[in-house]
Amino acid sequence: MNDARVLGLVGWSGSGKTTLIVQLIPLLVRRGLKIATLKHAHHGFDVDQPGKDSYEHRKAGASEVIVSSSRRWVQMHENGEDAEATLAQLLARVSTCDLVLIEGFKSERHPKMEVFRREVGKSALHPDDSRIVAIASNQGFPGARIPVVDINDIPAVADLICARAVALTAVLAELDRPAVAP
Repeated sequence: MNDARVLGLVGWSGSGKTTLIVQLIPLLVRRGLKIATLKHAHHGFDVDQPGKDSYEHRKAGASEVIVSSSRRWVQMHENGEDAEATLAQLLARVSTCDLVLIEGFKSERHPKMEVFRREVGKSALHPDDSRIVAIASNQGFPGARIPVVDINDIPAVADLICARAVALTAVLAELDRPAVAP
């Protein structure tokens, strides 16, 4: 069983989630951690190029295409008329690693760090989401009952992520549990 720990990074569009993750990964890797990321996309997306064999296989109707080389492999799955995969289903597919960073999935029931920038002009998420366990921001939140770290202090953000990440088995158990009405 993968004994990875899991933490999501959530925030409004433009808050800097992707930028923060891209800055965190090299630091966490230098600390000896094997990192996996899981990103939610809101619209149709494509990771393949017209004219490539894998693209042509999918366009011809293959429901799944695996491309492999000596350096990497990738699996593309077409949902067709099926429902979007759940976060639990996707997490169950993650290969063995030390830490899974989830970008997006803000309404899901997993532990999260809010990425907040006041310039975005939206309200903070943490007051209404008890699963937000930390905040990375360019402003203080004096009334917050959870740790707040400067979004520009990447080592401090990494420390907080490592401290607040939760075991994958516990996250999967929570995601598989029926939701409780508020």
